[in-house]
Amino acid sequence: MKYIDHIADPSRPCAIVAHRGAWHQAPENSLAAIENAIVGGYDIVEVDIRQSADGHLFILHDDTLERMAGIDRIPEEMTIAEITGLRLRMADGGPDQPFTTQTVPTLEQVLETVRGRIFVDLDLKDLEMMSIVAAKVKEMGMADQVDLKARADTPEALAWLARQPGIDGIPFMGQAFFRVGSAEETAKAVIAARPFMCEAKFDELETLAGQHERLRNAGISLWVNTLDPVSCCGLTDSAALEDPDAIWGRMMAAGISVIQTDQPAALKAYIEARRA
Repeated sequence: MKYIDHIADPSRPCAIVAHRGAWHQAPENSLAAIENAIVGGYDIVEVDIRQSADGHLFILHDDTLERMAGIDRIPEEMTIAEITGLRLRMADGGPDQPFTTQTVPTLEQVLETVRGRIFVDLDLKDLEMMSIVAAKVKEMGMADQVDLKARADTPEALAWLARQPGIDGIPFMGQAFFRVGSAEETAKAVIAARPFMCEAKFDELETLAGQHERLRNAGISLWVNTLDPVSCCGLTDSAALEDPDAIWGRMMAAGISVIQTDQPAALKAYIEARRA
């Protein structure tokens, strides 16, 4: 099934996005973490993309390699051979985590690993790479399995998108911040971008819920993050582990049908229990 068709399916349960892979038993953003997400039966895996000094695309979140690989260097100033030779620390890294046999993967390795197995959210750490990433995705025949994303909530954001060559044919997810007093204008801008999904932030959950029907009628599903560092209104993974009904359940009731989490196993268990 194509990514767009899966997200548009009205019969599916809430989709689970494994943030940087299922990384509790493997280094984040590693091939092992991606394999764990596939084995876990999650819908989507999110990975972070950067570009090496010699023009190759690789997977890493931070601006330096210190947390995950133990060296304080800027990866964009290194060659792909130098980068992919580095071993990754377990889980979310840091000096207390041991090194593993996993190394920094390239985008090509990730796309081959996920082919026909799981959908992929491509988080570009520099949006100016969008056309380069799109070209690689198309070259590998993976356009139906990934998304590209960027802001789509202002006229300026829409104008920037219109200037990006070669991104047509790849599912696009708009990013937007819904605020009281301007939520309708935000929804209008998002709809104009024609994404299949919207990664939404909000000042109140009710603000976003008020635009759900309008967006749904335009064929746009809502994605929200419950990641502790970037969640909205205290709707965090940590809180969800204590009271999933108050966090994940409340979000689903508001029309959110895609949740990105660092606790994919707990979210899956909760969704399955609700459907039992």
